[in-house]
Amino acid sequence: MDFAHTPKMLELQSHLQVFMDRYVIPANVEWHREVEAGRYPLALIDRLKERAKAEGLWNLFLPGLREDEPGKRLSNVEYAPLAEIMGRVPWASEVFNCSAPDTGNMELLHLFASPEQRERWLMPLLEGDIRSCIGITEPDAASSDPTNLQTTIKREGDHYVINGRKWFTSGAAHPNARFVIVMGLSDTRPEAEPHARHSMVIVPLDTPGLRVVRNVPILNHHSPEGHCEVTYKNVRVPVKNLVGEEGRGFALAQARLGPGRVHHCMRTIGQCEVALELMCERALERKTFGRHLADYANIQDWIAQSRIEIEQARLLTMRAAWMMDTAGNKAARNEIAAIKVVAARLQTTVCDRAIQVFGAMGLTPDTPLAFLYTWGRALRFVDGPDEVHLRTIARQEIKKAKENRRTMADFMVPPLI
Repeated sequence: MDFAHTPKMLELQSHLQVFMDRYVIPANVEWHREVEAGRYPLALIDRLKERAKAEGLWNLFLPGLREDEPGKRLSNVEYAPLAEIMGRVPWASEVFNCSAPDTGNMELLHLFASPEQRERWLMPLLEGDIRSCIGITEPDAASSDPTNLQTTIKREGDHYVINGRKWFTSGAAHPNARFVIVMGLSDTRPEAEPHARHSMVIVPLDTPGLRVVRNVPILNHHSPEGHCEVTYKNVRVPVKNLVGEEGRGFALAQARLGPGRVHHCMRTIGQCEVALELMCERALERKTFGRHLADYANIQDWIAQSRIEIEQARLLTMRAAWMMDTAGNKAARNEIAAIKVVAARLQTTVCDRAIQVFGAMGLTPDTPLAFLYTWGRALRFVDGPDEVHLRTIARQEIKKAKENRRTMADFMVPPLI
């Protein structure tokens, strides 16, 4: 394994960092003011998007782009450090057309869209003209097991009719959101193979019967893009809106999630770096009982532990990215599961320490720490809860143990008497 960056990639990382420092970070206050006023900062984002596109910092995440698709065609290993740089400012990824859930939807449509779907939905996404959503999670089903999903997608002649209720449909409150990719039950026979009963269809957000009910807060934080509850009541879309093949929804969801988990994890690492930097600055400037916080052994331990854990998470994530590039997403399944658990737990751990160093100020919106902590907690559910990923890893370990079974006697030291 070689994670060393080529001169070309080091130059691209430097270019991105300069762009962040020169344009994105100075706009952070304006972004927050607009959001606090109840407005999505669309003009600000569009201004920065045009500049990013002009500088070639566009669609950095998708490795297999065709010649007619705009972007950098980077591998997962090449993209990972860029995701970390963008992740330091939570809203920045949209500036470079690299934000979820669009990245996953572009990946999905890039792989499986029909020519008509490419023209109508994928190309405007790749150009950054529109945004999209993904509708998988349901409030009335344990969505950690997608075979439980109950939203129905029934074919009637030349249309699919969709009925159901979704929530945490990310991006549905964005002013440029134009469609949602919905996963639902297309084969309602109980005896059907559980992983071949669901399909995915493209549903324009203005389709009659689709209703965005509310933007669901996460730990009392309201996302301006939305994690929305959406209901579908006899929503009709043409059969041509089917993504891929009928009954392949589960497989499509898995194809969509692999790279996205690397993106999430590297953005998380960038946010953990911010939390650690803030923790160190606060420890150097604040005094208690006549000494700077940085002089106390327990604070030094928190700083050191945070540095060690961030480096471990970064190396594990880079290894997963390398395996995806060299052996494919399926071969990297365990590594992808591992980083998803490690990175989300890392974010809450590091941010918790930083909040403690800041004192009560760390609980307020005056620093980014409170939001970063709540988002880290949310990441333990996003793209599947910890328990599902731990189960994946454990199953593989148990399978290996069964295949290479040894008796305890192989490892026992016989009595010396």
